[in-house]
Formats: sequence, structure tokens, C-alpha cells
Amino acid sequence: MTGYGRSTTPLGARTLTVQVSSVNRKSLDLTMKLPEAWEALESAIGERVRKFASRGKVHVDLEVTGSLPQSESIWDSEAVAGILERLATLAKSQSIEFKPTSELIWNIANSQRRQDELPPVDVAQPQIIVALDVALCAFASMRAEEGATLLVDFIDRLKALRTHLEAVATRAPGVVVHHRDQLLQRLRQAGLELDLNDERVLKEIALFADRCDLSEEITRFRSHSEQFETLLKSDGEIGRKAEFILQEMGREVHTMGSKANDLTISRAVIELKNELERVREQIANVE
Repeated sequence: MTGYGRSTTPLGARTLTVQVSSVNRKSLDLTMKLPEAWEALESAIGERVRKFASRGKVHVDLEVTGSLPQSESIWDSEAVAGILERLATLAKSQSIEFKPTSELIWNIANSQRRQDELPPVDVAQPQIIVALDVALCAFASMRAEEGATLLVDFIDRLKALRTHLEAVATRAPGVVVHHRDQLLQRLRQAGLELDLNDERVLKEIALFADRCDLSEEITRFRSHSEQFETLLKSDGEIGRKAEFILQEMGREVHTMGSKANDLTISRAVIELKNELERVREQIANVE
């Protein structure tokens, strides 16, 4: 399912922005973009994301904007001393007297200001997690709205499935009668006048009735459709359970199609298969 959530929070003199987004995917594919100094948080962030999403291509982006004011900038004393030492060594190798001026030291020191240094991960983690949770809640809210829309669509498609199934159920009892009439008509056309109570005729009709009996498949399909509707309206994970139920519904429809020896039923079976496929495609994105 698609979703997006964003939050911002002050981080000292700078601003931390957390963005969480997702697109459809059958399994969870989680990616992150974090400042290098905070990469140790990947495990903690992943754990929290999994509480909100079990499917989808989810991306988490942490961005720090702004810079430290000059008063908070820190010179890297070791780096400055190292540069001066290398300059002194270079001057000595060239037999040049090296006397650093205050201006040179100032310039070197300014070039080594740690303007972009982030707070240590253990210090920043509580604030980062709070901002992440805010973004995740907005992300989950958007996905919930999409889920509500999908629920309406699923209920409508379930009604369509039941309509096609009832067409099969209504037609099924007449298939044997139609076959019996056709059988007697063919026998008469062949010049064979057999009574309806003839043992051979009764046996043929009984075998055909057994082969094309759809009562079990219709009953199971109705049961599965009720389970599917109950699942849709329940709390918790829906997606994988729904996929299993739809798979079983597909098995029943396939059996109906293979057993049916009737054009009307065959057409209804085709509509059932088409509608089930549409539901399968959509349910693959639902958690």
C-alpha cells in the first residue's frame, strides 16, 4: 500500500526532518538514507518501521538542515596542529624559515571548523525516534485511508462474485434435466425408442448427474466468501490470510468449470475467474 509521513524537529540550532514513504510491494522491502554518523540506528529504525508495515517498498529518509552558528563552531585543534607541522617540515626541507603568522593560523583554524558535526548517535537517538514515530503515525494514517477505500471496493467485488455464483447455483439443477432431454432426443433421432425408466437411460443420467454435481463446490465457495468478508472487517493482518482464502475460492471455481457441461455455467465461471483475479491483484498490496 502507498503511504507518506513527514515530521520535523529542532536539533540544537539545526532541523531534523524524517520522511517515511512506501509503494506497493508483496513483501517488505525497507531502505534508509541516514547521515553516516547515525548509521548505527538502522536496526532500531527498522524495528519501529516493522511495527507499522509488513508489506511495501518502504523508504526512510533522515535529513539534517541548517548549520551551527559561529559561536558553536569548534576548531579541530589536532587537524590545525597537524597542518602546521607539515608546513614546518616542508619549509625545513626547502631551507625556508617557517614562522606562522596569526593570520595564517586563523585561516587554517577556520578551514578546520567542524560546522557539520552531528550530535553523537546515543545523544540524538531519543529525539530521532520521537520524530520517526510522528512520521510513522502520519504514514500509517494515510495507508489506513487507502485501506478504507479498498475495503469498499472489495465488498463490491464480493457482491459481484456472489451474484455470479448464484447464477451457477440457479442453473446447476437444470443441467441434468437438460441432459436427459437431449439424450432422449438423440435416441429418438437415432430410431431408438427407449423409455425414460429404462435401466440404461437411468444409469447414463445418474452418471452424468454425479459428474456435473456442483453442490459441494458451491457450498464451499459460499463458505470461503463469508470467511473473506469476515476477515476484511477484522483487525490485524489481512493480506496473507486473504490470499489463502482467495486461492481456495479459485480452486472451487476451477472445479466448477471442469465439471460444468453447460454454456450458461461456463460463462458464469469465466466471470468468477475474472473477478477473483482482480481481487487477487489488489489484495497483494494489503497487509
